[in-house]
Amino acid sequence: MKKFLVLGVLFVLPLVAYLFFASGVHNFAKLPVLNKSVGNLKNFEALSGEEINFQDKITVLGFFGKNIYNKQGNAFNLNQKIYKKNYGFQDFQFVVALPYGSENAARELLEELSNITNVSEWKFVFGTEESIKSLFKSLNTPHQLDENLSTSYVYIIDKNGDLRGRDGQLKENESKVYGYDASSVADLSNVMVDDIKVILAEYRLALKKYKADRKEK
Repeated sequence: MKKFLVLGVLFVLPLVAYLFFASGVHNFAKLPVLNKSVGNLKNFEALSGEEINFQDKITVLGFFGKNIYNKQGNAFNLNQKIYKKNYGFQDFQFVVALPYGSENAARELLEELSNITNVSEWKFVFGTEESIKSLFKSLNTPHQLDENLSTSYVYIIDKNGDLRGRDGQLKENESKVYGYDASSVADLSNVMVDDIKVILAEYRLALKKYKADRKEK
């Protein structure tokens, strides 16, 4: 009996623990949807000439404004803390909305970033002042664009084009998180890094489930 009891502890207990944690990740590791009415990029033109959209992409969306050089530090923070660690994930992209006339400055920034890492998933898109304000307003956050059409905050948009963040219900006294301050390394490291991990894990689990279902059929 002791022999079977030991074998049971060695083999059954780890399996139960695995199932418990796997179930926990599947059921609870989801980044809340804060807004399902985010606008699209139809009124924007990409620096690369390609068609850029939110659908079927996990997007980090930023607004660098008329003077992109003022947000250069933010771009490097994002590149180091978020982009470099995740750009290899399929369907992951960075989108920066800029006003027309910023094309050359965007090219220069892209070239500087390319000295550090592959910049294939940095997407700069250009639009009118009205289209930028309209897109930003559609996020429905408490943040504001400044007079240069810029903000230090960046936002996570999921594959359905919905805004993701924290709804304030995970921990007691936790406030909602609509966006992440790219000027703060601490905010990126302590908050956004975790939230990006959560949403990528969510889609990885969904993909694994889809593949498993296909094999069963």
